[in-house]
Amino acid sequence: MNRLAIIDAESRRFAEVLAHTPPDARCPTCPDWTAADLLWHLTEVHLFWAAVLFRNVTAEDGVAAVEQSKPSRPDSVADLLALREGATSVLLAELSRLDDAEPRWSWFPSDQTVGFTRRMQTYEALMHRVDAELAAGLPIGAIAADVAAGAVDHAVDVMWAWQPEGSHFERAAVVEFVATDTAQRWQLDVGAAGDWPSAVRSPDTQVVMASATVRGTAADLALWAWNRGGSVDTSGEPASLQALDAVVSRGMP
Repeated sequence: MNRLAIIDAESRRFAEVLAHTPPDARCPTCPDWTAADLLWHLTEVHLFWAAVLFRNVTAEDGVAAVEQSKPSRPDSVADLLALREGATSVLLAELSRLDDAEPRWSWFPSDQTVGFTRRMQTYEALMHRVDAELAAGLPIGAIAADVAAGAVDHAVDVMWAWQPEGSHFERAAVVEFVATDTAQRWQLDVGAAGDWPSAVRSPDTQVVMASATVRGTAADLALWAWNRGGSVDTSGEPASLQALDAVVSRGMP
């Protein structure tokens, strides 16, 4: 997939929606935020990661300087929109010039590369576009099946797989996701790392039978996994579904 085109298109749609949304409208998927807060959030996210890439930050000690370089939040929506446009443009320019394999800092210990930022920002832009539409009271726009499947991959491989340092993962259930429109399947080991609910991709899908199943279109699975709605059907052992709900309901870290 063309991740730069997706980041660009999703960010543009995000801004287009919020330009016509009352700034004090609440964001139902981020209840502590107004529409203006959501606009500022994606703006500062793009500013932050563009700076990490441009400054060649490869270790934690460079992150503070990036944070300190962030401009103050503009007071008006018009100025926020202009800053967002510039921030996204710089982020895309940095991602265009860099190879995925080049080292850069990220919050995910096992992937300290430009590729992680490219992948993360694809789905961050997508899900915040959804947030904007929900804040505006609009229906959620279409999500391409390959992008939706990638968002499920990212939930499984990154967002749910993160574990506290020094913790040990213990499986409580095996759950299968089935995309009814693309026939894709994900088999997950669901459990906890210490007190932290977690889920990881099962290493061998041929050995362990799933004790619960979640079915929906790829787009619905993605929205559901990222706590943005989505209509899915669940079935299986109640304890397995409860273990899965502990992972999904905690939201994205």
